[in-house]
Amino acid sequence: MQQIVDFILELDKLKGVTRKNRPLGLDRFENSAEHSWQIALLASSLAPYAGAAIDINRVIAMLLVHDIGEIDTGDTIVFAVDGWEERKTAEMAAVTRIFGMLNEPQRSNFMELWLEFETAETPEARFAHAADRAMPALLNLANNGQSWRENGISHERVVHRIGPPIKTGCPAMWDYLEARLEEERQKGWFGTV
Repeated sequence: MQQIVDFILELDKLKGVTRKNRPLGLDRFENSAEHSWQIALLASSLAPYAGAAIDINRVIAMLLVHDIGEIDTGDTIVFAVDGWEERKTAEMAAVTRIFGMLNEPQRSNFMELWLEFETAETPEARFAHAADRAMPALLNLANNGQSWRENGISHERVVHRIGPPIKTGCPAMWDYLEARLEEERQKGWFGTV
């Protein structure tokens, strides 16, 4: 029991990992725990629109563990261009440490979910990626392009980074976002990089 308690208390640190999006109506930035909770509910809501048959419980489990490595590495904005290989190596070390706090089979089960998300080879992982990529865009659309403007992110960069995984995992969400992103591009909500 103590190992589970220690693990859960370690996960509490995810609440202190700051992201680049602001929650609606708040002046502060969201944290990675809030992001994980919100995309799990987004995925659950979008399940009827998945591009393939999925096990939504597996998707939700993946989304709840996918950012745990950020406890050690911090968050990197999804639109970053360089350093992804180093970042993923550091995240792997972090989740190995954190999941290592648990006994088997929990340790392996959580690691399997994390790896499945990372490789994005199953319908569940592709759908999870779609939800993960869609949520920051949805927040930006609701916040007048807040993080895009603050970080100088161009429309082309947004479409290039989030379009393929969303279109693959949840085509209906991409149809919605593609049209909305174009509307906001015309309003000047994007940067130039």
